[in-house]
Amino acid sequence: MPDFRFETIEQMRKRVGLESRRSLTVPLSLAAHAMLLSGLVLVPLLRGDALPEQSTSSVRAFFVEPSFAPPPPPPPPKPVAVATKPRIKTPPHEPTAFTAPVTVPDHVEPDLGSDMGIPDGVPEGVEGGVMGGVAGGIVGGLPEVAPPPSPVRIGNGVKQPRKLKHVDPEYPPVALAARIQGVVVLECLISPEGRVTEVKVLNGVPFLSEAAVTAVRQWIYTPTLMSGVPVPALMTLTVRFGLH
Repeated sequence: MPDFRFETIEQMRKRVGLESRRSLTVPLSLAAHAMLLSGLVLVPLLRGDALPEQSTSSVRAFFVEPSFAPPPPPPPPKPVAVATKPRIKTPPHEPTAFTAPVTVPDHVEPDLGSDMGIPDGVPEGVEGGVMGGVAGGIVGGLPEVAPPPSPVRIGNGVKQPRKLKHVDPEYPPVALAARIQGVVVLECLISPEGRVTEVKVLNGVPFLSEAAVTAVRQWIYTPTLMSGVPVPALMTLTVRFGLH
């Protein structure tokens, strides 16, 4: 059912005035806020005050000291000039083939490059000798000396030489006190004259080896002959040391 309300003229006037005031409040409020914001922006701009000076310490705080680049590396050493040997030009090879002369000379000069010696010779000279040589010399110099023959080993068809001189070895005092006895095997090189020139120990007691070598070096043999010619020889000897 519809609701009907009745109001008086006075109530109607109050309601209309209140609504009219409310409708004007919003535009006025917006205008006031706009003026206030404009004043806040324009007033600082219109002031002629200078900006505050900034202290040197505050300015320095914002800068970083410049970093210097490292010095450039030293230049590489200059290459050492290598001395080169000058090239020697060899003369062109001349052919050695015999060529016939264009003209035949009337007289041929003797060849002075080859010296045929003195025409009458010199006393005690040798036929075909050398100019400026020694009187009585041998043409062509002395003959070459043949190398010494290799030593032959006694025993394989080679007769053992006969001993001409014998020396007994002296018993070493150390070996005698320790009552050491035994044998020493030696290899001896005998010269063509029969003397012992080299001695090598093949086997034996160390305390007795030196005494055996000293004694054998003094032995003398007859020369070893091969086809009637004395030759060096190798011979194996055994020296015994014993206590009675």
